[in-house]
Amino acid sequence: MSAPSLTNALQLLEDICEQRITTYFAGKAFSIETFQDDGRWTDARSALQLPDEFSNTELLLLLIALAPHARPGFYEAIITRLFPQGGEFTEMGGAKGLQHRGMLPTGETALFILAGMDLEHRLKIQQLFSEEGWIGKFGLLQVEPMKEGEPAMSGRLLVDEDWLEKLLLGREASPVFSAEFPARRIATAMTWNDLVLHPQTLEQVHDIRLWMEHRDKVQADAVLARKIKPGFRVLFYGPAGTGKTLTATLIGKEFNLPVYRIDLSQVVSKYIGETEKHLEWVFTRAVRKNWILFFDEADALFGKRTNVQSAHDKYANQEVAYLLQRIEDYEGLLILASNFKGNIDDAFLRRFHSIIHFPMPNANERMRLWQGSIPASLQPEPSIDWMKLASAYEITGAGILNVMHYAALRSFSRHENTLHESDLVEGIRKEFRKEEKGF
Repeated sequence: MSAPSLTNALQLLEDICEQRITTYFAGKAFSIETFQDDGRWTDARSALQLPDEFSNTELLLLLIALAPHARPGFYEAIITRLFPQGGEFTEMGGAKGLQHRGMLPTGETALFILAGMDLEHRLKIQQLFSEEGWIGKFGLLQVEPMKEGEPAMSGRLLVDEDWLEKLLLGREASPVFSAEFPARRIATAMTWNDLVLHPQTLEQVHDIRLWMEHRDKVQADAVLARKIKPGFRVLFYGPAGTGKTLTATLIGKEFNLPVYRIDLSQVVSKYIGETEKHLEWVFTRAVRKNWILFFDEADALFGKRTNVQSAHDKYANQEVAYLLQRIEDYEGLLILASNFKGNIDDAFLRRFHSIIHFPMPNANERMRLWQGSIPASLQPEPSIDWMKLASAYEITGAGILNVMHYAALRSFSRHENTLHESDLVEGIRKEFRKEEKGF
């Protein structure tokens, strides 16, 4: 962001504020259109990094919210200059923060600057906050919800933190994982060549990639857009370690979209309504940012509903009902992963576009996994028969990586550059012991 551009943009806002206040107290009419030919609008659009779809009114609304973040005391300086004797100025709105000692703009502040006290114009400005407007669609700004009985527009103007950080610091950070935001971004350094799947599984994964590539055309079609809901919902099921999480991250990597895994231990709450509240934070942000959502071990949230025998059953079923509605309305890619398809409620299964089985790899697939996992810095013993190893031990791709990691560490500890078969077999023994399987 150019500092001179932002300086010019804030000066434009300052001049408009002064004109609005002075004409209001003088009983004269004022229209922001008088600034229409001012060259500083270009600077404002550049500073806020906004596309051409945003009107000058929407641009100014965002600038009103941004001002105290860029220049503390912005509004106090204007009011003090115009009213050196002080006094109440309720028409301007504004609120005090917990730490910030200056005035924070509220919805009323924006209404006054943009529309004065013209009721019809003020109502039009309020519509800019709806989901139909560009500000709502991009999720850049909202009015802080107020307690019941207080005017809705008296809430503070809350700027999207990601957009604000990108604007002021030139980068957009990932949201911090917490109980309130129970999702973590996941990524991988691997490529599609590292993923070994059954041919039928791979073909179904390709269908997801087709949707990712052509979904805009579907929504642009007059017939399809009217009859088909946006979004794509998929269930991955199969044993742990068969590539479900890796597949999700590779799809995100291919299409340059963040993938967020929902941490179910943080989501599920014993308190009524808390589960829905935690998930709503994730869904709301994901819609604005076009994230891929990945629910691992989805049985905990999307499991079969029970007969209502207690209050707990009643509210658990309410959570399922909430999830049904939320995943159906989600416009992006949503992936659920489970070890067993039968654990998922039938109501969810009916809403999936695709149900993909990730089976245990067969001997040929295991051989490819073994050979693809050989460390670049180690030379395998010539006597290792990879096909024999793959045929003898039924193990997942994740298990093979664990075994190779163990064998590599054993070689490094001996200061050798040879990968020994005995270390591989011992690694397999440890994996089987972990899973309580007979060796």
